[in-house]
Amino acid sequence: MTNAAVGFSSAPKFILKSLDWFERPVAYRKPFKFGAATITEAPQLFLKAEIETDRGRSIGATAELMVPKWFNKDPALTTDETVEQLRRVLTVARDCYFAHDKADTAFGLHAACHADVLALCVRETIPGLAAAFGPAQFDKAILDALLRAHNLDVFSGLRGNVVGLDARLTPDLTDGAITSYLESRVPPRRVMVRHTFGMADPIESLAETYRKSGCRYFKIKLSGDPMADAARLELIVAELDRHKIDYRATLDANEQYADLDALAKLTSMLMNERQFAQFPQRLLYIEQPLPRDLTFTTPLGVLGESFAFIVDEAESDYDTFPKALALGYRGISSKSCKGIYKSLLNGARAAAWTQSGKARAFLAAEDLTCQAGLSVQQDTALLAFHGIAHAERNGHHYVDGFASASDAEIEAFCTAHPDFYAGRSGLAVRDGGLEIGSLTQPGFASGVDPASIAAPHA
Repeated sequence: MTNAAVGFSSAPKFILKSLDWFERPVAYRKPFKFGAATITEAPQLFLKAEIETDRGRSIGATAELMVPKWFNKDPALTTDETVEQLRRVLTVARDCYFAHDKADTAFGLHAACHADVLALCVRETIPGLAAAFGPAQFDKAILDALLRAHNLDVFSGLRGNVVGLDARLTPDLTDGAITSYLESRVPPRRVMVRHTFGMADPIESLAETYRKSGCRYFKIKLSGDPMADAARLELIVAELDRHKIDYRATLDANEQYADLDALAKLTSMLMNERQFAQFPQRLLYIEQPLPRDLTFTTPLGVLGESFAFIVDEAESDYDTFPKALALGYRGISSKSCKGIYKSLLNGARAAAWTQSGKARAFLAAEDLTCQAGLSVQQDTALLAFHGIAHAERNGHHYVDGFASASDAEIEAFCTAHPDFYAGRSGLAVRDGGLEIGSLTQPGFASGVDPASIAAPHA
């Protein structure tokens, strides 16, 4: 760590000076099928923020894939229209952030704009999950700039609450619980990789993945058809057992189960059929089985007693996790595309609920194809700050390494993070995990100068 222990009597304030962004096209190496969507390409957003502090001006950057048909699965919208909504959210959020023109903390700026961004997006029928995309990107880039201004790495900066995180958006928490959570975080030396197994991926690729990378954690996509999902899971379990892999698995339905009865059919087969005898002990949790709108009108009942369920796409605002907990869910996903502050506050909630005996709640690390470079580094640092032991990292096998980045940019990232990357091919997954020591540098998990990250040539 650049600073082993950092504390602020009050979080530093700044004035936001600029927000600028550009996109690069990203072609997938193979199709990624999740839920009802099959993705073969997507634009990647790159965003820079400049702030003015009492130490002068500072620039920070971030990146995120603008995945079609995930933030909004409305069948009436084309894939391009769902991406266009994310572009609109960026514009709406930028106007709100600049309207707040007084000096404030990083979280203070976010909190002051949160309700306005959400309300403006609702008026344009943009769902809450998509509405969070713009602020999430601004907040990441601002955090990078703030950490650089104070010569702090992200782990010690967040532990010292450089952002001024408090309970104003989460009345179920206290400021003390948040501070206690931040101060107690000890990131691991390595993060284990959970390999995504999409609906279009061949069964035999599982053993090949294990042979090449040592991955023993697998995230398996579901279709929403209990009979088809059980038949496919039977083949997957047989393949993993045939190669004597001591695996752990999660299941992700991406909102595809139409109702609780269909979900119960699947879980009943997993609990009672001989071919799945060992699978429930290896299954860690089931992610977002029901459509987001149905999630909050459907208590899980006895299903929530037999399996751990988490919400992902259903997270639309800061009140999602408490509402889900009351319905039988145990966890919620951390994704930087949904917002670093949601992630941090949900982590504090899970710790507080577990410590008090209210519930054994947890935070799970999921991935929306974070790409090599800023995106995957920042998301990995966020989940490592929580102390999460394993994380879905799927961008490294659905996309060819650094994809459309320039040779100079690839060299800069590989030089700054030699433990994290295996050259231009992308992540260095060894023995099933990632070394993250080089993410401990001034800034938000990146040793590359934000100013050097440039738009593609026309």
